[in-house]
Amino acid sequence: MEIAVLLAVIGVLLLSGSIDLKLSRMDRRVARLERKIDLVLDHMGASEPADPRLERVTALLREGKKIEAIKVYREVTDADLKEAKDAVERMEAGD
Repeated sequence: MEIAVLLAVIGVLLLSGSIDLKLSRMDRRVARLERKIDLVLDHMGASEPADPRLERVTALLREGKKIEAIKVYREVTDADLKEAKDAVERMEAGD
């Protein structure tokens, strides 16, 4: 009985590691696609319409309040912490 439980735990650990690896690959692919779309939009002279809800994030960045900007970005977009941090850093860099 103990061996079955141990094997089940090992199986769950291996499965969760595999899922995490696939999700990180998907995140990287999505980020690459977003960069490519941004390049195409720039080349065409088009831009993504500005979201008026993100003006507060931009204002906080101008004030040097990056952490608060990330918090507001998360509230507005329902993004997780990493997505919000990455997006705010892109906004800060002017991308």
